[in-house]
Amino acid sequence: MQTASVKDEVLKLADQLSDDATWDDVAYSIYVHQKVAKGLDDIKHGRTLSHEELKNKWKVKLADQMD
Repeated sequence: MQTASVKDEVLKLADQLSDDATWDDVAYSIYVHQKVAKGLDDIKHGRTLSHEELKNKWKVKLADQMD
Protein backbone atom coordinates (compact mmCIF):
# COMPACT_ATOMS: atom_id res chain seq x y z
CA MET A 1 0.00 0.00 0.00
CA GLN A 2 1.41 3.37 -1.00
CA THR A 3 1.36 6.09 1.62
CA ALA A 4 0.08 9.52 0.69
CA SER A 5 2.50 12.41 0.54
CA VAL A 6 2.24 15.24 3.05
CA LYS A 7 0.93 17.46 0.27
CA ASP A 8 -1.81 14.94 -0.54
CA GLU A 9 -2.78 14.73 3.13
CA VAL A 10 -2.94 18.54 3.43
CA LEU A 11 -5.12 18.74 0.33
CA LYS A 12 -7.51 16.16 1.80
CA LEU A 13 -7.65 18.11 5.06
CA ALA A 14 -8.30 21.35 3.15
CA ASP A 15 -11.18 19.75 1.28
CA GLN A 16 -12.80 18.83 4.61
CA LEU A 17 -12.69 22.39 5.95
CA SER A 18 -15.65 24.71 5.65
CA ASP A 19 -15.48 27.57 3.17
CA ASP A 20 -15.21 30.08 6.01
CA ALA A 21 -12.37 28.25 7.80
CA THR A 22 -9.75 30.39 9.49
CA TRP A 23 -5.99 29.87 9.63
CA ASP A 24 -6.52 28.66 13.19
CA ASP A 25 -8.93 26.02 11.86
CA VAL A 26 -6.29 24.91 9.36
CA ALA A 27 -3.58 24.72 12.03
CA TYR A 28 -5.87 22.80 14.38
CA SER A 29 -6.86 20.36 11.66
CA ILE A 30 -3.20 19.62 10.88
CA TYR A 31 -2.38 19.31 14.59
CA VAL A 32 -5.17 16.78 15.18
CA HIS A 33 -4.20 14.83 12.06
CA GLN A 34 -0.58 14.60 13.25
CA LYS A 35 -1.58 13.45 16.74
CA VAL A 36 -3.93 10.77 15.43
CA ALA A 37 -1.30 9.53 12.95
CA LYS A 38 1.30 9.32 15.74
CA GLY A 39 -1.13 7.44 17.97
CA LEU A 40 -1.91 4.93 15.24
CA ASP A 41 1.82 4.46 14.59
CA ASP A 42 2.39 3.89 18.32
CA ILE A 43 -0.32 1.22 18.34
CA LYS A 44 1.13 -0.41 15.23
CA HIS A 45 4.58 -0.63 16.84
CA GLY A 46 3.39 -1.77 20.28
CA ARG A 47 4.16 1.49 22.07
CA THR A 48 1.12 1.29 24.32
CA LEU A 49 0.28 0.72 27.98
CA SER A 50 -2.60 -1.21 29.44
CA HIS A 51 -5.00 0.59 31.75
CA GLU A 52 -3.41 -1.12 34.77
CA GLU A 53 0.12 -0.21 33.65
CA LEU A 54 -0.88 3.41 33.28
CA LYS A 55 -2.60 3.49 36.68
CA ASN A 56 0.50 2.03 38.34
CA LYS A 57 2.80 4.45 36.53
CA TRP A 58 0.76 7.45 37.71
CA LYS A 59 0.46 6.05 41.23
CA VAL A 60 4.27 5.94 41.47
CA LYS A 61 4.63 9.37 39.89
CA LEU A 62 2.13 10.97 42.24
CA ALA A 63 3.68 9.26 45.27
CA ASP A 64 7.09 10.65 44.29
CA GLN A 65 5.62 14.16 44.12
CA MET A 66 4.16 13.81 47.62
CA ASP A 67 7.60 13.07 49.13
